[in-house]
Amino acid sequence: MVTRRQFLTGLSATYVMSGFSRTAGAADALPIKYGYAAITWGADIVKAMEDISAVGFRAIQLRGEAFAQFGDKPKALRELLDKHRLTFAVLSSGNLSIDPAREQEMLTLHTQHAQFVKDAGGLYLQVIDERPKGRDVVPDDYRRLGRLMTELGKRTGNLGVPLVYHHHMNSTGEKPHEVAAVLDAADKRHVRLLFDVAHYQQGGGDPVPAIRTYRDWIDVVHLKDVRPAPESSGRGGSGGSGGSRGSSGSGRSGGASPYQFVELGRGRVDLPGVFAALREINYRKWAIVELDRVPDPGRTPKEAAETNKRYLVETMHQTI
Repeated sequence: MVTRRQFLTGLSATYVMSGFSRTAGAADALPIKYGYAAITWGADIVKAMEDISAVGFRAIQLRGEAFAQFGDKPKALRELLDKHRLTFAVLSSGNLSIDPAREQEMLTLHTQHAQFVKDAGGLYLQVIDERPKGRDVVPDDYRRLGRLMTELGKRTGNLGVPLVYHHHMNSTGEKPHEVAAVLDAADKRHVRLLFDVAHYQQGGGDPVPAIRTYRDWIDVVHLKDVRPAPESSGRGGSGGSGGSRGSSGSGRSGGASPYQFVELGRGRVDLPGVFAALREINYRKWAIVELDRVPDPGRTPKEAAETNKRYLVETMHQTI
């Protein structure tokens, strides 16, 4: 026989445990499509595919090297991707200059890259803009960039390849208010956002509320971490996934970088908060893990990818 006291005690325990389960469930896998960026391997695209596939990721982001090596044979790239069971999620198309004298050149170049993405079975085209050199950014720069990306997005969209804008250190969209100004000048129907949690943080923003702010813009997320660079090291994050930026972590020439991109969980980005925000907005699109270069001497890009996967699976309880 179960006494009334035992029944109520058991009921209370069940309630507490059910509450615990709901809390624990907040860390359950999100319906996100995960991929990994090939930038860590430099120009060795084939090795990047081999390693990324072996680690267990099923999608890849490629850079300009892919067009340089396979631009005239996209079918060969598609066959390699199929061999390694990888989806070609994003091509980093390089920098987009807002110099009026180069406008047609920019439109032609990046549209050509979009055609390559389509022919190789890829999905998205990414661009990073170039911050004006030798002067401050003015409001017309944001407007010009927004208009140029809108026109480019119309052209790539006609090919079936959406355009995503990657805000970035040392670009016009470096700081949070600059990202906002660029997007205010762009047409959301033709320009989508690649939201980079580490670049947004390094630019002075908090990526967690920003994910909520830009929920209707984001088609791709870059999962990345960043920390202050060790004093004894000039090793920083490179120009990132733009494909033609320099190697300085800040994107500026000369001197050591003030910051360093590192594997997930080793920096100061609030990644648990990022995942909570992605859950809150019911994010179901792409997330690409990116590490510009291996931060620790003696370790390989594959080992760094394994570290990133462990963080996603064991700490964030995600399914890759």
